Amino acid sequence: MPFTTPFWGLFDYQLDLDVYREGARTVWEGGSLYDAKLLGQMDYTYAPVSVVVLMPFAWMSFEAARIVWSIGIIVALYVVIMLCFAALGRRATWPLRSLAVGLVAVSMLLEPVRTTIWYGQINVFLLLVILADLLRPDGSRLKGIGAGIAAGIKLTPLIFLLYYALLRRWRTMAGVVGGFLLTMVVGFVFLPSASWSYWTDKLFDSNRVGAPQTLGNQSLRGMIANLAHSDAPNQLLWLTVVLIALGLGMTAAVLAHRNGHELLALSVVGMTSCAISPMSWGHHWVWFVPVLVICVDLVLRTDLSPIRRMLAGAGGVLLVLVAFAWRTHFAYPMWFVNRVMPDAYLMGLFFKAETGPAWAQFFLVYPYNAIFLGTVLATIVVLGRRSAVPDSSGVTAASSSEKLS
Repeated sequence: MPFTTPFWGLFDYQLDLDVYREGARTVWEGGSLYDAKLLGQMDYTYAPVSVVVLMPFAWMSFEAARIVWSIGIIVALYVVIMLCFAALGRRATWPLRSLAVGLVAVSMLLEPVRTTIWYGQINVFLLLVILADLLRPDGSRLKGIGAGIAAGIKLTPLIFLLYYALLRRWRTMAGVVGGFLLTMVVGFVFLPSASWSYWTDKLFDSNRVGAPQTLGNQSLRGMIANLAHSDAPNQLLWLTVVLIALGLGMTAAVLAHRNGHELLALSVVGMTSCAISPMSWGHHWVWFVPVLVICVDLVLRTDLSPIRRMLAGAGGVLLVLVAFAWRTHFAYPMWFVNRVMPDAYLMGLFFKAETGPAWAQFFLVYPYNAIFLGTVLATIVVLGRRSAVPDSSGVTAASSSEKLS
């Protein structure tokens, strides 16, 4: 689809960015952040401190904000990819930088990244903050603060508390808690009423984010709701599946950490947060980007056997195919968020569930489950057989940072 396609083009919508701006403007004008219907019908769902961060965009025109935000996402993607290569022990050479630019282009073809840009979402920025913080060596000063601040904006990064508790990294845990509490303090200082409303009430209403039975909801709760065709999925079933996913995810993450693969560990934790969250839109799954970089790195590794490199390449190709921004054209009028469109172009393999065969519904309704489950199981099977001591391929974040500098 051309970038210039009205409304559906990559840089021609940015609804969520407009919601951020309207929320900040509402606060600036003295309104009630969590009671206002932004743009006529939208709720503000992030924590109050986010308004402080987003306020400068409320002072820009929408066109200026859209340009700055979109360029920022692309730059952040490049920095994320370079951080990933550094964590994998690669020097920041010009060939590597050129490869990173190419991977930015490939990443923009993935539905999570494509819709992050199209909606004007914040996910890539949070991914950058978390990786830049947690890929630093253990014992680094204030490690965890960045992840805590990210959690103070969007709660899902709090899952890293469990990860570091399992590793007994109490100092990093304290950093995450400290960063999170800092955002709460800032919120109460600048927005006391909104903060009280959010932390005592709005936080617990997951339906403010969206109805569970939505094809774009790529969480386990969304999977159950869509397969059962119900907006009230069985709570016991959901909690059971969540506990299984959490157990598998954390097992894989701890194994990856103990074998010196910290980037993989963090990526698995990030994907686990998307799986177990009550609502996870496709664009929340930007954690596919570091997983793709890991696959590319393995393919380029000359010290691995051809079979292992081929398997890594196949894994990367499958990731791209499943997470690709597949287009589905609905050639009839459709109500889309806040307007009626004469037709619709919706992105993501999950929208193929509308027209796909019945036998493929389980996969099509929740395709990101395949990437999450495949990554977790592969990690457990491969690394579970190895010693907990990092092998020659394991590179610490400390040495990686030195190489990058």
